[in-house]
Amino acid sequence: MFNDTIIKAAKGEKTDYTPVWFMRQVGRSQPEYNKVKEKYSLLEITRQPELTAYLTATPVENYNVDAAVLYKDIVSPLAPIGIDVDIKPGVGPVIQNPIRDIKDVEKLGELDPYKDLDYIYKTIEILTKEKLNVPLIGFCGAPFTVASYMIEGGPSKNYHKTKQLMYNQPETWFKLMDKLADMNIRYLRAQIESGASMIQIFDSWGGALNSEDYAYYLSPAMKRIVSSVKETGTPVIIFGIGASHLLNEWDSLETDVIGLDWRTSIDQARAAGIKKALQGNLDPALLLADWNVIEKQTKAILDQGGNNGHIFNLGHGVFPEVDPETLKKLTTFVHEYSKGQ
Repeated sequence: MFNDTIIKAAKGEKTDYTPVWFMRQVGRSQPEYNKVKEKYSLLEITRQPELTAYLTATPVENYNVDAAVLYKDIVSPLAPIGIDVDIKPGVGPVIQNPIRDIKDVEKLGELDPYKDLDYIYKTIEILTKEKLNVPLIGFCGAPFTVASYMIEGGPSKNYHKTKQLMYNQPETWFKLMDKLADMNIRYLRAQIESGASMIQIFDSWGGALNSEDYAYYLSPAMKRIVSSVKETGTPVIIFGIGASHLLNEWDSLETDVIGLDWRTSIDQARAAGIKKALQGNLDPALLLADWNVIEKQTKAILDQGGNNGHIFNLGHGVFPEVDPETLKKLTTFVHEYSKGQ
């Protein structure tokens, strides 16, 4: 029987219990994943549909979470459009041909998803037709987050080069935003056509901008992406780090769910006028605390969220030191405690 509880929660409907999934539930906290990583790199894994499907489905089987999230990286669609990108262990995405001016943007190609990323869509079909009884969450990186890698050449703490280009070369910036919006629309529509039931847009580093700059420089591209996904009837989640000042700007998009990091409580989001479904938001560091501490913090989140438009998650991703048994116990606790609400 297909468990669509998380879809109902995303639409703000009353649910029998609070659904759960964890960002990075596929990853280095899993012994199964670590065994595979002994042999293959991240990019090598994602190009093998059967292997990727196995890793994507494993947390659902092990933890009893209410959704699977497709195992891939937000930079997966960049190589096909002409970006020389590699994912270096301990570093993240590293780009050899960073964007510096409008000529670099004009050189970028267009994504042909089924041709360029056929392995991703084969993975989705295996998962949704053979392995899962819960929704599959597909995703993309938001334009600012992806652009920051493309401009900085890799991860950044301050995004100075990105902001310099944005402020000094607005024509280049908006052309890049249009390119990335087009890429993500094709990328996400193909994920949905292949079987993804929900979409999360990782606006991971969008919080580096103030709300006025976000509205001017980013929201037009974001609205195009979200509107395209919404045309399919697929629920959309938006999530970022340190982005409490963007809640109202995100609320103006057509997204169904706003993901909160651990810095902003559900009550604070509601007080800010957010009426949409909310996702979150246990501090991932708490997963290393004693169980009585985890339980107390989880109860507080569930009491605020209720069973009406709340998806339980962490305020960021699971990290390697987390014991898988803790995730399993936490999922069971969320399900059982929220049934009594």
